[in-house]
Amino acid sequence: MLDHKRFPIFIAVLASLAFLPFLGKADLFDWDEINFAEISREMIALGDYLRLHVDFEPFWEKPPLFFWMQALSMQIFGIGEYAARLPNAICGIITLLLIYRIGRHMFDRTFGALWALAYFGSLLPHLYFRVGLIDPWFNLFIFLGIYFFVLFYWKKSDFTGAPLKYSSTTYIILSGLSLGMAILTKGPVAFLIFAICLGVYFVWRKFRLPASIPRLVLLTLVAAAVTGIWYGIETMRNGPEFVTEFTKYQMSLLTTESAGHGGFPGYHFIVNLFGCFPASIIALPAFFKIRAPAGRQKNFQLWMLILFWVVIILFSVVQSKIIHYSSLVYFPLTFLAAVTIYEVMNGRAKWRNWVTVTIAIIGGFIGIALCALPFIGNNISSFADSFKDPTAADSIMADVSWVWYEGFIGIVLIAGIFASINFIRKRDLLPQGWDMGMGAIVLFLSTALAINIASVYVTPKILSYSQGANIEFFSNLEDVDCYVDVLGYKSYAHLFYSKKKPGARPESHDTEWLLYGEIDKPVYLSVKKKNMTDHIRNSPGIETMYEKNGFVFMKRSPH
Repeated sequence: MLDHKRFPIFIAVLASLAFLPFLGKADLFDWDEINFAEISREMIALGDYLRLHVDFEPFWEKPPLFFWMQALSMQIFGIGEYAARLPNAICGIITLLLIYRIGRHMFDRTFGALWALAYFGSLLPHLYFRVGLIDPWFNLFIFLGIYFFVLFYWKKSDFTGAPLKYSSTTYIILSGLSLGMAILTKGPVAFLIFAICLGVYFVWRKFRLPASIPRLVLLTLVAAAVTGIWYGIETMRNGPEFVTEFTKYQMSLLTTESAGHGGFPGYHFIVNLFGCFPASIIALPAFFKIRAPAGRQKNFQLWMLILFWVVIILFSVVQSKIIHYSSLVYFPLTFLAAVTIYEVMNGRAKWRNWVTVTIAIIGGFIGIALCALPFIGNNISSFADSFKDPTAADSIMADVSWVWYEGFIGIVLIAGIFASINFIRKRDLLPQGWDMGMGAIVLFLSTALAINIASVYVTPKILSYSQGANIEFFSNLEDVDCYVDVLGYKSYAHLFYSKKKPGARPESHDTEWLLYGEIDKPVYLSVKKKNMTDHIRNSPGIETMYEKNGFVFMKRSPH
């Protein structure tokens, strides 16, 4: 086993090696990654770090904290994919170190190491630190808000455990600060999640509040003060319009379905069962039979169970179904996985054979799919007739080169899974705990390695099918004085990859003007082949440049 005293250094080095290199290997994906990167780029272009813009028009949907991080990264490393994703890579390093420290303080060094490994070595938890989405920082701040509140609760209660260093007032202020940062990162749903968790715990304790009303008011005021950094200054400078529209949008997320993002009620259960593999499978016994020891450990497991169910149920009720909406459950799922392994290692629980079988089946399926990717990729054109969407059928005809040895990514995953199972099966022959500890290390590190290699070699190729032709077209227009737009579909790629500059004529936001107006410079358009109409073809001065992968690229010249 690893030297526990050096484990924080090992975590920092391992996370840095996993998250920092090759962040710019793949293009940003439409919509969210490019949308967020474009907001940060326009912050720099306009020199306006208070109000968010997309296409140099006000953008009401998000608060600014994450974009401040991205903009700072872009100013240091240049505008591009690497800088857009770097804040989350840093978040990954911080997150793993924090949960190790929390686990060590709450249990011991072994538990902290297991929790960090479970987070690092699960599919989506690992992958999200390599993309430019808001959620990793948002989730971390919410988790810390709940964690500091729990410390406050323990400070004033009789839970046994190591002495807590700070006063209860300090912990309640830290909880408010964390929740305020979460609200400033993505919105007030952060406080809603915290409030629902608190309400569930209130009911669980037979309607006894875990904090006095004055302390809850103090927490709320601290969170409001943090968010006031932006809300207050923006309102004083520009009036209430921005904050009003932002609030309306946040409310609409709970009641309406975003375009293209519907789903069935059990969507988030399935997504996290497979997306948080293997931690999600290992965590299952801790939902029902396995419990942490008494005192703080058992109480924190209760909080994590509450957090899991609140997030899953809340976002199952919400009409929009997007994978990362429920990504906050990665904290409780990986914690519960660590509890399962820890209790088995200490002889207080039994490892269930059905867990081993489920890991082997799901992991084997994922591994075989990764092994098959080169073969599928090199023969994908034969599947074109099975697509009903003509754009999708044309997109898989993209010129993407796959090589046979890329299938070894799946071999890495399968070998790691069966090596870990081999350690677990030897539990009667090895010292207590050693078998499970080595099994966990091999399982999580091999999964992380497979994800990391796939994100470098596989992800760029997959994106080439869906958006490669568009990115190529827009990137070639970066230094061209022109108007660029898309017709018949939603995208932010034309803004970010053409590096659109501020100061364009207001009419350029009007599709009709671009097609039929008196333009003063060339217009370049991307149109999905299935969306081509006579209205577009009959535009004066328009010509088709070329077609590629389901898109038609057009140019309209001034008269």
